[in-house]
Amino acid sequence: MTPTALQAAATPFDRVGELQSRIRGMESRKLDSKALPTLPAFAEVLPGGSLREGTVVRAVGSTSLVMALLAGPSESGRWVAVAGIPDFGVEAAARFGIELDRLALVPDPGDRWLSVVAALADVIPVVAARPLGRVSPAEASRLAARLRQRGAVLIVAGDWPGADAVLEVSESRWQGLEQGHGALAEREVLVRAADRGGAGRERRARLRLPDRRLGVAAVGPEPGAVSYVDFGRRAG
Repeated sequence: MTPTALQAAATPFDRVGELQSRIRGMESRKLDSKALPTLPAFAEVLPGGSLREGTVVRAVGSTSLVMALLAGPSESGRWVAVAGIPDFGVEAAARFGIELDRLALVPDPGDRWLSVVAALADVIPVVAARPLGRVSPAEASRLAARLRQRGAVLIVAGDWPGADAVLEVSESRWQGLEQGHGALAEREVLVRAADRGGAGRERRARLRLPDRRLGVAAVGPEPGAVSYVDFGRRAG
């Protein structure tokens, strides 16, 4: 299986239009649920324990975190798209559980990347993107309205004003090497998370990302998290 790499057409919009036509012919209906299936490891991290339709989630500090957030919806049968993240590796994505035959890649959407992301969100329920330059509050607001209308989720690997939730990898430690030899077995990370509905109150959880089976597992919540996050200004 290979991802749908939309690179043959002349422009990013040609590629997105081609993908829209293909998916409309393959998907029979829009699911009614407002909560998208998410890996169990994120139950203590995401608002309400899952990704929610019509929201923007910032995932900062690790491409693996972006992949893990995409894996749950992908495993449930949904299409996912990735735009403007050229270092997004398909082999690593497959190990996390992303179905490559339902993955659309636009590695270089060009200067009009925001319009490309909006077009992808019209037809694909979960889109991950890395902003090219600064996004103004007005641009973010217009795209947020479009996401709510379509019931899509945007996962942003970078800065974004007015995000509904922020997930950030702030610590990372690999395990498996002992006394200078051995093999890397798993990585334990500290994920700091906050959402607008919680007035910016921060939660912390330790995850194995990946664990020894190349998946994602929760280690447990980090106690004593009471700091606050500025959703519009945190650097990506």
